[in-house]
Amino acid sequence: MPLSHPHRSALSEQVIAALRTQITSGEWPVGSRIPTEPELVEQLGVARNTVREAVRALAHNGLLDIRQGSGTYVAATSELAGVMHRRFAEADPGHIAELRATLESSAARLAAGRRTEKDLKQLDALLLRRERAWDSGDAEAFVTADATFHLAVVAASHNDVMTAMYADLGEVLRDWLREDVGEKLTPETYMDHTRLVDAIRAGDAETAAAEAAGYPLLCRPGRFTASGG
Repeated sequence: MPLSHPHRSALSEQVIAALRTQITSGEWPVGSRIPTEPELVEQLGVARNTVREAVRALAHNGLLDIRQGSGTYVAATSELAGVMHRRFAEADPGHIAELRATLESSAARLAAGRRTEKDLKQLDALLLRRERAWDSGDAEAFVTADATFHLAVVAASHNDVMTAMYADLGEVLRDWLREDVGEKLTPETYMDHTRLVDAIRAGDAETAAAEAAGYPLLCRPGRFTASGG
């Protein structure tokens, strides 16, 4: 829908808000390429320079990634997620694993006591989706399915702050998982998460916490540096 035409700065803010909504709503998922500049000009009914300015602003905030010769891609779903991704992109993978273990263990412990029937149905569905993604042999599909499953475990804690923090770290954790899984799915990198879901369903907080804590630390041999453990 074409935007109105107030002062240039206000119009630019409108375009930024419109593009941000497409990202945060999931209309443009992380990793997807957004429409081209001419397409955005036509869709929004504004000048090319205004679109370019808005795209650059969102790239500066970490939501978009401008790749010369390829296009512009969604890098994160919020400014904080973009900051997290830039800040920890080169972090020691061992430290990322330890962070995952800490957050997911605490969340799983809470989920065992707070999960609802709706949470359990969601976990069952996402666990099945994860297994099907693995069977497909598509590494990126598996990374997405696995990340979505783990976010659902954290969300089942019903701790909104923990869930938001984990979501903002999402692309950092997906990058870590991509490196750990590799370009091709191999049997030694598969981890069955059935015991985690069973423990959450049974209300067994200790087992749920132990299962969630263990997964991130069971990486491919040689993955961690000495400092990462």
